[in-house]
Amino acid sequence: MTTTSMAASHAANKRLNDAIFSASAACGAAAAKYGADKVTNATLGAMFDDEGNLASIPTMERVFRSLSKDDYFRYAPISGLPAYLKAVIDMTFADHRPEGYCAAIATAGGTGAIHHAIANYAELGDSVLTGDWFWGTYNVICNECGKKLETFELFENGTAFNYNSFEAHFEGLMTKQDSLLTIINSPAHNPTGFSLTIEDWENVIALLKKYATQGKKLSLLVDIAYIDFAGEKNETRKFMDLFGNLPDNILVMFSFSMSKGYTVYGQRTGALIAVSASKEVIAEFEAINKYTSRATWSNINRGAMSMLVRIAEDAAVQKQFEEERTGFYHMIQNRAKVFMDEAEACGLKALPYKSGFFITVPTDQAAAVCEKLHDDLIFPVPLKKGIRVAACSVSAAKMHGIAEKMQRAMESLKQ
Repeated sequence: MTTTSMAASHAANKRLNDAIFSASAACGAAAAKYGADKVTNATLGAMFDDEGNLASIPTMERVFRSLSKDDYFRYAPISGLPAYLKAVIDMTFADHRPEGYCAAIATAGGTGAIHHAIANYAELGDSVLTGDWFWGTYNVICNECGKKLETFELFENGTAFNYNSFEAHFEGLMTKQDSLLTIINSPAHNPTGFSLTIEDWENVIALLKKYATQGKKLSLLVDIAYIDFAGEKNETRKFMDLFGNLPDNILVMFSFSMSKGYTVYGQRTGALIAVSASKEVIAEFEAINKYTSRATWSNINRGAMSMLVRIAEDAAVQKQFEEERTGFYHMIQNRAKVFMDEAEACGLKALPYKSGFFITVPTDQAAAVCEKLHDDLIFPVPLKKGIRVAACSVSAAKMHGIAEKMQRAMESLKQ
């Protein structure tokens, strides 16, 4: 007898096809052949300086290197260091903490926070709702956790939040499900750089309230991985005020990530934060997510948590840290402006960018366009519905000309 698989039947066909890492590998091969200075690597989801070096916030690096042996190597509590949990709540909300009970659980990056929300707040076999432009890992996590991902059209006329599509899909799922988890990535959406307005958020919450009165259980996960590169911290958090004093059967959660806002990608440190009008719902949140942590990674990186606590507990250090991060924010905004200005000048249609690491151009020929761009040693990421350009990693100097060459590649495919 020949055995072709030893995996359990539900796991045997799992395969990860990641367009980002595939594009990055092609870029690496070109860099080795032609030299890194000749290649434009627009695939990376990390911040690089104008010289092409991985960028880290200086104060973060200094504080991290100053930690003690115990800070680095001792086990941390499963739920996370208590001071860390307080710090992530304070940093998530700044001056806009919603009214209600609040708690946090430490997770392995923002990805871990999303995993816990999907694992614990969507029923087995049910659908999770998000926009049709989304980080592909949402779907991977849903599949791993026995859930499905349904999408609504994120944009109306390519420029504004499509509330009508959101409402239609939401109401459709409410006819089939007694509960629903919705994921909204804003501000500084990945991969488009889009952000919902206060009015958009008011409409979303009004719809949740409508179905809360019918006894449905409604959970909302706000993916804020890129919020610290979305603008002034309190201005970008004003919408959070809207989540206070909601009905007990509406739970709002936030996925906090140290990868982007603190430039410690490889340390895999984050948190899932929850707000509810019910003390019992928050107690349950702490208990079930602690259980899930124990069943997945047990506990997470103590050193990165200790570093965040050190920054949070020293007002002068935190001020310096935020000023340095703001400088990187302006660097990325300037790069994005180069692309968006040149896109407008040459007639290339890009999705509405406001802030964040990425810009996206819609096309149904993403792979073919990217292949043509490889001839110019430009390597963006082909997505199902478009092409992602990483403003976080492409210098302003190398950003010049990308939009025009992309438009030219698209035109050539029409001939």
